[in-house]
Amino acid sequence: MEKQKAKKTVIIIIKAILGSLILLVSPYVALVSFMFSVMSIKAYELILSIPAIFFLPSLLPFLIFEKKKKYFIVWGSCLLAIALAFSITFGIEKYNESITINVTPNIDVNEYLPFDEDSKIVKFRSETFTLTEDPPIIDGATAAFPVYSAFVNAVYPETTELFDGVFEYNNTVGGYRKLAEKEIDIFLGAQPSKEQVQYATECGTTFRYTEIGTEAFVFFVHKDNPISTLTTEQIKGIYSGEITNWSEVGGNDEKIMAFQRNKNSGSQSMMIRFMGETPLMTPEMKEEVSGMGEIIQSVVDYKSKSGSIGFSFRYYIEGIIKNPDIKLIAVDGVSPTVENIKNKTYPIVTPVYAVTYEGNTNPNVALMLDWILSDEGQYIIEKTGYVGVRKR
Repeated sequence: MEKQKAKKTVIIIIKAILGSLILLVSPYVALVSFMFSVMSIKAYELILSIPAIFFLPSLLPFLIFEKKKKYFIVWGSCLLAIALAFSITFGIEKYNESITINVTPNIDVNEYLPFDEDSKIVKFRSETFTLTEDPPIIDGATAAFPVYSAFVNAVYPETTELFDGVFEYNNTVGGYRKLAEKEIDIFLGAQPSKEQVQYATECGTTFRYTEIGTEAFVFFVHKDNPISTLTTEQIKGIYSGEITNWSEVGGNDEKIMAFQRNKNSGSQSMMIRFMGETPLMTPEMKEEVSGMGEIIQSVVDYKSKSGSIGFSFRYYIEGIIKNPDIKLIAVDGVSPTVENIKNKTYPIVTPVYAVTYEGNTNPNVALMLDWILSDEGQYIIEKTGYVGVRKR
């Protein structure tokens, strides 16, 4: 009897200690789990973090109740359901990652900085034009960064650094906003969207466009997709939602997943112009991804299964992304090569602009535009990988 009493006493003490520890630790675990759930961007992380808030308190009944069988059945069933949901969601997420081709704006700007010996830009210093005072504040689209970084390297003071108030990188969305607000002098990239022009008008700003190069608007599929060419009308049919299966355009019997970019991005604005009077369907899947450093870019991932299709600009795909699993397709039987852009046989070409605003009082803006159109400026554009607008 004494041994049994001693044993019960020990068990009570152990339960009291465990219960106290659970009560002491639970708030901290709950707080950390809550913060993790708030920051979670994947479904399986959310499934795992929320139950963690209640896991330790759920153990208390095991220390209190004498008859634990029913509670154990309920507790075990909930734990099993959570584990099953986590496993399924985790599997889906990992499968999606395995079939994903990432062509988001993942350029590493540190690889394309001016005045850097290891930079990938065209290293050239102008012999005819140098800016010493009041250089124009220059900004641009993601794909244009190697070009205007090379411009800075060619004519700006050698003390110029990225984000120093003169040399900026805010991509198409942020760059056009700053140009509309007259916070920058020159933006390099594709034509703005109607919304961006409207915002400029609301700000009392009128954009001026100087064509400095030519680029191809391209469509791509996974390398395993047997489709190598589409007509203009077929592409419009796909992106309007009229054509939904690859078998309708000579491919496999597989649903077409037509991915798009975020609103007001350069390529999305170009896609809207390409569609013309044909309505562009609402995309089925969107993802937001962050850009480099302090620059937050809201874009849409181009995910590519064997049945998906996406769009972008040729230099961005071939000059920056260089993903071997991506295959550019011919449009109306013509491939988007540099030669076909030059001879204008590729059907979807678009100007690359240096965009300024009317009324800018910095005299170096006009001088800079003249230099970009000179032999030296055009040399940098073509050497980078774009097509120039004049013969050198």
